[in-house]
Amino acid sequence: MIRLSWSQPEDLLPHALVAAALDGCDVADVERRWIEAGGDPTPPVTGASPEPAPPSVRELARHFMAEIDEIEVPSSLIAAEPDDLAAIESLAPARGETRSTSGPGVDADRLLGAWLGRAAGCLLGKPVEKIERAGIRAIAESTGNWPIDGYFTARGLDPAVAATYPWNRRSAVNSLAENIDGMPEDDDLNFALIALRLVEQRGDRLTTDDVAAIWLDELPAGRVFTAERVTYRNLVGGDEPDVAGRHGNPFQAWIGAQIRTDVYGWVCAGDPVRAARLAWHDARLTHSRSGIYGAMFVAAASAAAVAEPTIDRCIDAGLSVIPPASRYAAAIARGVDLARSSMSSDDAIDQLYREFGHLHWVHALNNSALLAFALVRSGGDFTTAITTAVSGGWDTDSVGATAGALCGGLNGAAALPPRWVLPLHNRLASSVRGFDGITFDELSRRTAATAITYEIQ
Repeated sequence: MIRLSWSQPEDLLPHALVAAALDGCDVADVERRWIEAGGDPTPPVTGASPEPAPPSVRELARHFMAEIDEIEVPSSLIAAEPDDLAAIESLAPARGETRSTSGPGVDADRLLGAWLGRAAGCLLGKPVEKIERAGIRAIAESTGNWPIDGYFTARGLDPAVAATYPWNRRSAVNSLAENIDGMPEDDDLNFALIALRLVEQRGDRLTTDDVAAIWLDELPAGRVFTAERVTYRNLVGGDEPDVAGRHGNPFQAWIGAQIRTDVYGWVCAGDPVRAARLAWHDARLTHSRSGIYGAMFVAAASAAAVAEPTIDRCIDAGLSVIPPASRYAAAIARGVDLARSSMSSDDAIDQLYREFGHLHWVHALNNSALLAFALVRSGGDFTTAITTAVSGGWDTDSVGATAGALCGGLNGAAALPPRWVLPLHNRLASSVRGFDGITFDELSRRTAATAITYEIQ
């Protein structure tokens, strides 16, 4: 029996109830009817319940999902958090004003640092993805790696700790210090490869249709998750890209779009608005509101990371392209405030959990608050950024990847500590056609070539 995660109607509905309630929609009656019919209202944390629901309950879940899709979101939320690009830009501090990109071009060492940083931060977080924060610390302490200062290892791990906090099953085989042999495949890197190919092929003409088409051509269905998996299913079912992510998708405010947009920033170095526009075309395929803003924030911050001198400038660039009254902007601001406070990192992250701990571990808001905290608390230091991001828990590989990419771009490859870079062996595994075994040097070269193309258009 296969229990495919993020796809079964009886598993999606509980997440849809939570998502709708977070947006201020009244779904109490739907939840009551679901429970009365024998449905479980508890969202499965890993995306799939252990046993399938009876056919009648499954069909009812489909019906209730469609009913939730028709509930109108409060007008006040739409006003503060629009999905339309023009409306977003009318609210955002940058007001859609692009910058000139003429000049000597992007710094090749900073581009390489961004690629390597993304890989290293992701790799650090891979084996402890889905493990609670206390477990991450217990594993690191048991192996003499606390505070975290290197990749996780099973060497010397207390068997009792290992039994209590088992590694991420898919990742431990290739992401522990003793078995790392290059950068293993991960969706956080696959999407960066897809974005690179998109901008190579389409440049500023990139559309949401282009994103959908390349997914269907290049991405195996089993390599996408949460909002991406639902949208992929809807595309295969015949939905147009403009609507494929809008129904039966309770993950529109999760982190999926945010992990796809670094490259848009790197090819638009120094121009956060231009980067954010590319990210919007990508993100709207699968996400709305906070999910879109996360993608735009990271793209804009990435454009700054390979051009600006400080991490604060990166944060400011990210905030400049999203609505200031949005929940996403508030989450970033909260992470920044805690990072600048006198609280210890442990106490500050405890506070983040008190404020955001009710959200799923893949949600955009909690992870982005942690990202902002890790970045600002690090002051741009690479090791501090990725270890703080990963030790904070939640979506460890994704937040680690973004923190690593931003600080890697800020510092450049030559300044990255060898203990993070050397195990990557300058190569990346991927199921995306044409990229398996590619070197980070080559990825950096191709990114730079695309950025130069942008300058002369």
